Amino acid sequence: MNNYIEIITNSYSGYWNYLKNEIMLKNSWDNFFYGLIIISVIVFVLELTFPWRKNQPVIRKDFWLDTFYMFFNFFLLNLIVFIALSNLAEQLFNDFLSLFGLTVNSFQLIDIDALPKIIGLLIFFVVSDFVQWNTHRLLHKFNFLWNFHKVHHSVKQMGFAAHLRYHWMEPVLYKSLLYIPIALIGGFDAQDVAIVHFFAITIGHLNHANIGWDYGIFKYILNNPKMHIWHHAKQLPENFKTGVNYGISLSIWDYLFKTNYIPHNGKDIELGFENDEQFPADFIQQELYPLKKC
Repeated sequence: MNNYIEIITNSYSGYWNYLKNEIMLKNSWDNFFYGLIIISVIVFVLELTFPWRKNQPVIRKDFWLDTFYMFFNFFLLNLIVFIALSNLAEQLFNDFLSLFGLTVNSFQLIDIDALPKIIGLLIFFVVSDFVQWNTHRLLHKFNFLWNFHKVHHSVKQMGFAAHLRYHWMEPVLYKSLLYIPIALIGGFDAQDVAIVHFFAITIGHLNHANIGWDYGIFKYILNNPKMHIWHHAKQLPENFKTGVNYGISLSIWDYLFKTNYIPHNGKDIELGFENDEQFPADFIQQELYPLKKC
């Protein structure tokens, strides 16, 4: 038990020191704090330069709420609960395996270190995205999980910052389901994770931005704003009542598993979900909403 308490304590102190170093620019190029700001500013400038919904205000509905969510979920959530919970869950899983004389490495399928760097990064990215695509489907399929995911779908006017509006329970589910598949192809260092993470954040920001892009022929591989807008559509087709276009970074999974849906230009479709007018409008009540539904 003392070991677990120490893990939690070290997680908090370690992340607090890490966050301070990020803000004070004591880390190298893989600085997530300023990396997020730079990506956000670039995509915001693209929204201003190439607006798809020209009548949408520059400071759209819930712009500041989404900006708060962006920094809360990307940084403060880790400080409050996520890092400690992740490290504790990892230790509990390793302790469970040790009862049988096993370690995570016992299940490792691929020696990433033996592959060229670009191939290793590609495998990491594709496996991560596929697991997250499946996790995203679960959030829409089960009412218990959907109540958490409603926070993200309560966006009524799309913009880049809407990307990171989500309930704090979502990353707990995503990372929990992602842990074992990534452990099976271990061998990644911090810079590998940073490269993939920055790429995924950029794609996610663009998917939610007020930009009418679909990337041409690459739309069948990369998720894009014209495809993702339909994921947020309030009115869904009869044969896709739980959702469409679940892609996170890659659209290819939706095309492969027939969950793709782009019936026409979705520039002006209504966003949200049934009875979303009754959904809370402030951060605290949105965080409490799914807990009240339990």
